Amino acid sequence: MAAIGVSLFTTRITHRKKRLVAGKFKVSSISVKQSTESKRKQVEKQSVTKETTTTTIPKAFDESEIEQLSVKDYLERAKEMIKSDGGPPRWFSPLECGARWNHSPLLLFLPGVDGIGLGLIMNHQRLGKIFDIWCLHIPVMDRTPFEDLVRLVERTVKSESSRSPNRPIYLVGESFGGCLALAVAARNPTADLMLILVNPATSLSKSQLRPLLPLLPVLEAMPEQLHVGFPYILGLVAGDPFRMMMATIEKGLPLQQTVVELSENLAATLPSLSVVADILPRESLPWKLQILKSAASFANSRIHAIKAETLILASGKDQLLPSLEEAERLYHLLPTCQIRKFNDSGHALLMEGGVDLVTIIKGAGFYRRTRKIDYVSDFMPPTPSEFKQVYDSWYRLVDIALSPVMLSTLDDGKIVRGLAGIPQKGPVVLVGYHMLLGLELGPLFNRFLYEKNILLRGMAHPLMFGKNWERSLLDYSSFDLYRIMGGVPVSPSNFYKLLSQNSHVLLYPGGVREALHRKGEEYKLFWPLQSEFVRMAARFGATIIPFGVIGEDDILNLIIDYDDFLKIPFVKSLIEEINDGRVRRLRDEINGEVAKEDIYFPGVLPKLPGRFYFLFGKPIDTQEELQDRERAHELYIHVKSEVERNIAYLKEKREKDPYRTFLSRLIYQAIHGSATEVPTFEV
Repeated sequence: MAAIGVSLFTTRITHRKKRLVAGKFKVSSISVKQSTESKRKQVEKQSVTKETTTTTIPKAFDESEIEQLSVKDYLERAKEMIKSDGGPPRWFSPLECGARWNHSPLLLFLPGVDGIGLGLIMNHQRLGKIFDIWCLHIPVMDRTPFEDLVRLVERTVKSESSRSPNRPIYLVGESFGGCLALAVAARNPTADLMLILVNPATSLSKSQLRPLLPLLPVLEAMPEQLHVGFPYILGLVAGDPFRMMMATIEKGLPLQQTVVELSENLAATLPSLSVVADILPRESLPWKLQILKSAASFANSRIHAIKAETLILASGKDQLLPSLEEAERLYHLLPTCQIRKFNDSGHALLMEGGVDLVTIIKGAGFYRRTRKIDYVSDFMPPTPSEFKQVYDSWYRLVDIALSPVMLSTLDDGKIVRGLAGIPQKGPVVLVGYHMLLGLELGPLFNRFLYEKNILLRGMAHPLMFGKNWERSLLDYSSFDLYRIMGGVPVSPSNFYKLLSQNSHVLLYPGGVREALHRKGEEYKLFWPLQSEFVRMAARFGATIIPFGVIGEDDILNLIIDYDDFLKIPFVKSLIEEINDGRVRRLRDEINGEVAKEDIYFPGVLPKLPGRFYFLFGKPIDTQEELQDRERAHELYIHVKSEVERNIAYLKEKREKDPYRTFLSRLIYQAIHGSATEVPTFEV
């Protein structure tokens, strides 16, 4: 993988996607050994080795050649795959997946009750860049009992685990396939499995299908003319057709163009809808419902034995299953479980637009290639579309409201507007002040990507990567943004790895104490007495850039702080409960204010927004390794004093900014255009 931090994108976010000929699927009844050997040869030809350059995004993460598939593609390919060949259930690999990352783990897709195995079709190309994908195909008229299907998947898991013992195996189960994944995990508690359950059918007893279960004999004898419409009804209940049709329509288009494209998609798809009746023919429907009942019962009776890490994707508008309720139930039964909710989605979640499984996996911190996740070597850079999604959802609002001012210092000491003083080549360590709640992070990441094409790798508190900590949050995905944008748990080993990759590392010595400071402590540094990063940076000859940032007092009033909360008995108990063993202490051996790392959520009131100001100081070279602790400490004190000096400079200069207030900036852009950069004080 390319050294992250330098020239992440070769094209800007507005790049055009290239269209390729639609890929097809190779389906065959093959043994696990044969499949493995053929795949290994394919990997030798197509695998992408780790890039050592810093000028291009690795091919495994390049989305410029990804073709957006649709429901129409699913129906057309399903039409070919449901043709009866008398064969047993078997694995197939989507040929369109193409080249993938080195040492990619195996992903086994376990389909819903339809059994086709194409449920990941809209994600095949992106998933195929980071996984070796095998999809299970269960022929329409197949009558293999559920336990035999469990044994089929189990044999594959054991065989592949023995061939690659240090790599995990992902089981992605959709609906019925979720029960199958749970059953395999329960029977193999020592296997290194990662489960992704998409609206699992373990809640069948509470399903809309429950009234049909006692009627299985009646359904079997149902006249064909009465049966024809049933699959259509079932298909509509299973997913939201409108959201599926919207999957391939580009967001942000004018209303008229959106309507035209939607109409074209609908017209192209309608002729293929007849295949739905062939996927669930009259002869197979009773058996499908019976095996679904067996699967739910089997999985529920063995949940207690599951040890695998689990990620549950739950739809809020699933008209077939109570998926949100079931996700919460499983969340409390499984030992290591995460949930991601999709409140506006239906049962066929992975067939809907805007649902990118790769992005979900990245955000949840659920991707690893070895027995333990490595947030440095397993990191996948955000694609242009992912960054655009992040920017549109958060950064754009901050840019408009705060119009951040970025200043940097050239080698000759001259201060200029923009980031010209930031070295393009790493390793670089940016060391600075952490504003309240980390408010500066959005503008910082955004401007470095847009102006310098650099992705900062922020060293963050481990709580942002703790799976158990998510249970305390109102929104389980609160920290997904930081993981997608390259956040790394702060530790000496991760710092070492980032420097060895020539990264641009963002470091806050003040940590939690600075970001959750008390009233009257804004712009005060809470750094440890001893140097923590200088000698490591010097070992790699990294450039250190001290920076200051101000503006928190222009957008927020801190009303209730940590000391205030401790005076309220029940709040004090809650804070103690949160911090008692659930939050890892980073500096147990240090005394003083910096060691006070208790997590709490300050009470704030927003102001009419002012402006953020950043000043990046003169780059400090560390070409020679600093073995002498005294010299390293002197440099550490110098860096700290430079951060304080930068803050003082900005506080003085902002008083002379005629566009410090939101209203003044609004008037300026109304006159000169909304895309015009708002001026600031004279540098």
